[in-house]
Amino acid sequence: MRLFDFSLKVNGFKIDEAKAALSKIQAKNDSDFKAYIEQQKQSIISYHLEHNLFYKTLGSSININDWDSVPIITKRHLQQPIEQRLSDGFTTKNVYLNKTSGSSGDPFIFAKDKWCHAMTWAQIMDRFAWYGIDFNSSRQARFYGIPLDKKGYYKERLKDWFSNRFRFSVFDLSDAAFETTLTKFKTNKFDFINGYTSPIVQFAKYLKQKDVVLTSVCPTLKVCIVTSEMLFDDDKTLMETQFGVPVVNEYGASELDLIAFQNTNDEWQINNETLYVEILDDNGNVLPLGKEGRIVITSLYNKAHPLIRYDVGDIGILSEKSTLRKPILKKLVGRTNDIAILPSGKKAAGLTFYYITKSVIENDGNVSEFVIEQLALDHFIIRFVSRTELSNEQKEIITTEMERYLEPGIKVDFERVSQLNRTKAGKLKQFISKL
Repeated sequence: MRLFDFSLKVNGFKIDEAKAALSKIQAKNDSDFKAYIEQQKQSIISYHLEHNLFYKTLGSSININDWDSVPIITKRHLQQPIEQRLSDGFTTKNVYLNKTSGSSGDPFIFAKDKWCHAMTWAQIMDRFAWYGIDFNSSRQARFYGIPLDKKGYYKERLKDWFSNRFRFSVFDLSDAAFETTLTKFKTNKFDFINGYTSPIVQFAKYLKQKDVVLTSVCPTLKVCIVTSEMLFDDDKTLMETQFGVPVVNEYGASELDLIAFQNTNDEWQINNETLYVEILDDNGNVLPLGKEGRIVITSLYNKAHPLIRYDVGDIGILSEKSTLRKPILKKLVGRTNDIAILPSGKKAAGLTFYYITKSVIENDGNVSEFVIEQLALDHFIIRFVSRTELSNEQKEIITTEMERYLEPGIKVDFERVSQLNRTKAGKLKQFISKL
């Protein structure tokens, strides 16, 4: 029995029909595909202008034939009761309902109609199949968070069972916990690893420490797919070395869909079949390929809740090689709230100098994880987990590097901790601005 498909059908998601619909979209020639995108954009706007009071109010000045007249939706727009944002005929009882993780600082409850959610799963399954993964038969080693309340905990465990996956804790990253994890890999025929980047990186570091390549104890392993957190090149190299399989980068948003997925040519291919992705400047203008800007996305199928020209809160760049048929995400720079603002007024992407600091702080294998917090314009604190305390010389080098990248006169404090705080979902935010 195809248990995963069955579980979707039981919950009202027509996965077979969604897979067939996706196949038809992918089979279109270039001109038909372009017409399909334009038709879906116009169709979803028309639907919500007619059936959704929230969107009718927000989009009162829309000219249906002028895409530029369509307003940008931000997370702040959506921070009102979900009942006020649902389209006619939809209630909290007949939609897929969930909540964003809040990693952007603006969490909200969202809804998808059941056909839209079925199309989401069809898209995910299609991309994972690029690497020989079938959700109905492939065994997953899952590094995700899990609710700690009893009802939420057992609900997720039941979903794990139906989905043929085993969930590892991302809240305990001790050597003892990883020893148990390694034992589980020795006794299970896992086909793939899937989950948050940072705990999987920590597991790879543990394997390096033990001089173990994972495929030597779990030869069925095919691929590792990471999501939700930034993947740095050196971490990817470490994981591929210690796991013995390719590491694939996924970019998604729970309220939307899978946004981009690394294809077998090592390109971050954007999902343009169920989404329409734009890169805009601060004034809402579409930027040329290769230019950095806000990632704004339209969900082409969600009739229950409008996510049209929705600013996901991320900054990215589309590759110059992109076409309408095959858009490529050249780079995901970070979140719009991952920006450091300095006393001089200069702005810097927090993840960029996180990466610079990372090259210094992790070079001897002592520090396993760290985060950077900006407390004031000129004051940063680095919280880190390590086997031993950092030397004064190391702290001076890090401070010098941060001043060189940012500007002179900033203060950098260091705090060694036993573990880093993660979100309730289990994600680690590498840079946090308290400004």
